[in-house]
Amino acid sequence: QVQLVESGGGLVQPGGSLRLSCAASGFTFSSYSMSWVRQAPGKGLEWVSDIYNADLNTLYADSVQGRFTISRDIGKNTLYLQMNSLKPEDTAVYYCTKALGSTWPRGEYDAWGQGTQVTVSS
Repeated sequence: QVQLVESGGGLVQPGGSLRLSCAASGFTFSSYSMSWVRQAPGKGLEWVSDIYNADLNTLYADSVQGRFTISRDIGKNTLYLQMNSLKPEDTAVYYCTKALGSTWPRGEYDAWGQGTQVTVSS
């Protein structure tokens, strides 16, 4: 069964950094695109980033462009999100998601992790 387990969240001051990890199992990790999605308090889901086309392509929401970097280690079956220059607006539960195929996910996912809390505050 597909499983996605996020980790690495926590409390950080504005301007700080965090690295989120997502351990994947139950499927051929290299065969599927992956994404990060977040949900801020009282708000809906917001797409953050995609990695696809054999990891040759990455996309980012305008709100995180230039500050966040998505990557993965195929050998470790792990997806990462490096978050730098964090802002209070980045406070949210962050989820990793699995796409239906290996191309651009276009917001279509078939598995989610449990989420990890990121809080950016002084």
